[in-house]
Amino acid sequence: MESLPPKLEALISSEPDRDFGARTHMVSLAAGRAIEAMGELDLIQYEEPDVEGSADLSMWELVAPLIGSTISEVNTLCAQIESSFPPGEFLVDQRPLAVNECFQSSATELRSEVMNFGMRVRDPAVVGDRWNLITELQIFRFRFRDRIGKMVWEAASAFGECKRREVEPGYDEALKSTLVVRAMSADLRRLMRVRIHKVSEAAPLEMITQAQQMEKELNAFGRTAAWRALRAQDKKGILEFRYNLRQLINAGAPSKIELLSLLEPFVEFVDGFGGISQREILVQHDQEILASVGVVLERGMNLDSYEGRLAAFKEALDAGQNLYGRSPDFDVFLRNQRKALPQPEALPEQLEQFLVQIAGLSQY
Repeated sequence: MESLPPKLEALISSEPDRDFGARTHMVSLAAGRAIEAMGELDLIQYEEPDVEGSADLSMWELVAPLIGSTISEVNTLCAQIESSFPPGEFLVDQRPLAVNECFQSSATELRSEVMNFGMRVRDPAVVGDRWNLITELQIFRFRFRDRIGKMVWEAASAFGECKRREVEPGYDEALKSTLVVRAMSADLRRLMRVRIHKVSEAAPLEMITQAQQMEKELNAFGRTAAWRALRAQDKKGILEFRYNLRQLINAGAPSKIELLSLLEPFVEFVDGFGGISQREILVQHDQEILASVGVVLERGMNLDSYEGRLAAFKEALDAGQNLYGRSPDFDVFLRNQRKALPQPEALPEQLEQFLVQIAGLSQY
């Protein structure tokens, strides 16, 4: 990364002390490079059809370069902090003091995390299971990325008021990826709920067709953009279910009890994906979207013309799409509105209903 977000560049450039500004810029660039290197892992090469398999030496050899690069990136950033802001440096002005304290405390935390990471990936319980190994790698890379992003934001805040998304390198990319996972995993949950209902209602001779259709839906989800960004343990659960489903299909026509016994726990499992909305990056995003949509809807309700109200409704609908996956009820509302826009006589009521939906989402 050779450039910083415009807002961060502007804040640092406004600093009268050129030396202090240049040193902060160097650390921020190093932080941006570390964040870029901590992007989403492509786990495709580590995924095997037989999800029961444990880790072996070949698996460790595959993951070792990623572990090494993760540690190296953090150490490089810490070295840049130490070079630009040497420990024990005498500072008197409030802003340099605040930024120095932010960088020093962050470097201390990152070094501690590196030590913990090194110990964890040598734990036999981790090394002995490939999914545990990948999960640990994912978790620590996420922690590193989040801590580094927070450091940049805290330092930038010493220069002037700013939002994290305005100054954190790679924030928009991380948000986009998380939104994709939320939206597509919500569709997976919806499909599995529909499937469990269809299996319950279908005739016994239709079970093989239901199972095959379910496998197609899972295979389709595995080709989405969300699959790459999904957590390792979530992938493991899906792959285990798909593997067991394939075993049932290969054995012949499964019974309704066999299929439901496999499907019901899986539906509970994928329902847990809804917890993604509690991630900090989505909590902040959702609050901003809810506030902006509310303003647009209220503006639309105060307009007299149908064209003006409809334009506001469409604007709110487009923005509200970024909340897809947050609530099943709201998802249904969005899908229904996409099918057909309200007629003039129904528009005032629909605007009001939209506001009710938004108010409901604001409660949690």
